[in-house]
Amino acid sequence: MKIAIMGYGTIGSGVAAVVEKNRDSIAKKAGEPIEVKYVLDLREFPGDPVQEKLVHDVDIIMEDPEVGIVVETMGGVEPACTFVKKALQAGKSVTTSNKALVAKKGTELLALAKENHVSFLFEASVGGGIPIIRPLNQCLTADEIMEITGILNGTTNYILTKMDRDGADLDAVLKRAQEKGYAEKDPTADIEGFDACRKIAILSSLAYGSQVDFEDIYTEGITGLSALDFKYAKELGMAIKLLATSRRAGDSFYAMVAPMMIGEDHPLHGVNGVFNGILVEGNMADKLMFYGRGAGSLPTASAVVADVVEMAKNPGETLLTSWSSEKLPLADKGTWERQFFVRMEGKRAERRILVEEIFGEVSYVEIPGLDEFGFVTPRMTEAEYEAKAAQAGGVIHMIRMAQ
Repeated sequence: MKIAIMGYGTIGSGVAAVVEKNRDSIAKKAGEPIEVKYVLDLREFPGDPVQEKLVHDVDIIMEDPEVGIVVETMGGVEPACTFVKKALQAGKSVTTSNKALVAKKGTELLALAKENHVSFLFEASVGGGIPIIRPLNQCLTADEIMEITGILNGTTNYILTKMDRDGADLDAVLKRAQEKGYAEKDPTADIEGFDACRKIAILSSLAYGSQVDFEDIYTEGITGLSALDFKYAKELGMAIKLLATSRRAGDSFYAMVAPMMIGEDHPLHGVNGVFNGILVEGNMADKLMFYGRGAGSLPTASAVVADVVEMAKNPGETLLTSWSSEKLPLADKGTWERQFFVRMEGKRAERRILVEEIFGEVSYVEIPGLDEFGFVTPRMTEAEYEAKAAQAGGVIHMIRMAQ
């Protein structure tokens, strides 16, 4: 089987390395040797063996009947989408690590793959090297998925772990993460939650069988968090994580990305540093936990090559068909019920009566020497919380409590 890699960056070069290093074991699993015939990139790579396979014209790949599988690791929606469509229409299966492409064009590309009797797979688009797409699509088909909650971004998880352990503020930790290569020069997609949002949209679409648009998901990043929030969390025996979550409740579906406090008994509490964790709850299998490196060249490339092997074993077949183009409407976040941690201006003794009149029976937490206090509300809807917070006034910050 001859394959082509489009994009020779971190992931693309990792794919080439995995194919070369594990050549013999991959051949046994695929039923035939896998060989990289072309690498598409705008750049030159003098001194790198890939230079011999380098092409700058995508049509060389599309017009070569020997190439049966195309690996897309370019990133972004365009020109990746145009190139992937060309490949599928040329009768070539495609695998991608590109979450932006899958979240935006997933149903369209799956339909095109089916029409041309090939496959469009994207295991590496969520969770890097963690197997999650295939388990959802194959291993859990007997279940109705009730909830997916994940730490889906290693950059933000590293930042939050360091803020927790070092008592540092976001800006200082972000700078350190950039120096270590854990955060991009422009970290907006990570710290504002957009990356995690696209990933939970993909997982939710697969789990519930219909299109979940990432634009419809309420998304809140980590930029509002301070070192003081983590002090309060420690007083409560909790950690703060950026959770991407979707849930089925009766006939309604909810989805959200936001920082949340989680207790020590929560399966995601111990997921720290650059690691990712994904908790899936089925109505039959109950809770299942997937854990590992959510990014990085070789872990992600390993997931890409797993797709290549699967497609090589099943030529002429469309392997993934459980994602309908029919849009899944999400319930208003205002109807989602939970507890909230609230930081409020002033002294507890002075504001206690007002707080309890508005919020009901709350649990207080205080840090000495501050002109503020914290409390945890009873369960209420998001809309009820917003109305009560507006009525009380003086709210400094709110963090949701994981359910």
